This record gives sequence, structure tokens and C-alpha cells, in this order.
Amino acid sequence: MSANQTTTSEAYQAIQASEEFQTLRKKFRGFVFPMTAFFLAWYFLYVLLSIFAPGFMNKPISGLVTVGLVFGLLQFVTTFAITFIYARWAGRTFDPAAESLGARMDAMSAPKGDQS
Repeated sequence: MSANQTTTSEAYQAIQASEEFQTLRKKFRGFVFPMTAFFLAWYFLYVLLSIFAPGFMNKPISGLVTVGLVFGLLQFVTTFAITFIYARWAGRTFDPAAESLGARMDAMSAPKGDQS
């Protein structure tokens, strides 16, 4: 193990122990876990309705379009919406803070003669 690897490891551990890192981690989990729970609940509702309520899911809405087909298509819409919402949130809230911590870690782990 080189001296720089040791420095990088120590820098990472110092950043990981920092209040800023813990706050960033809490923000990430506060967004991702509820969003994941929402999507899984919505997905399992769709699956359970298709298993236990086929009459409801086969109910025509317009011509050959059924409730089940609409729910199935809404799964795709939900996936794209969650992706869009996450990308916006990450770009505004998460990424700037993560980049700041990354720059701080780079500065901490840079070789002493290479402070560019």
C-alpha cells in the first residue's frame, strides 16, 4: 500500500465522519427510501389487483382499453416521473453538496507537493 492510498483512506474516513457527510447521507435516504416505498406500494397494488380483482382490472374504460391496461401504462409513467423528480432533486440539492465534499476529500488526499 502506497503512502497516497493511506492518505486517501484516511481522508475518506475523515469525510465520512464529518457532520456534512452525515447530513448528506440523511438527505439522500430521506428522499430515496420514501420514494422507493411509494413506488413499490403502487407496483404491488397493481400486481395484487391483477391477481385478486381480475373483474375490476378487465373492466373496459373505452373500447379495448381496460383498467388493467391503464394501470400498467401508469407504471411506466410513474417510473419516468420518479426518475425526473430524482434527477431534478439531485441536481439542485444533492449533487452540489456531494461535489463540495468530494473536492474537500481530494484536497485532503492530494500529495503534499501537488496542491493544484
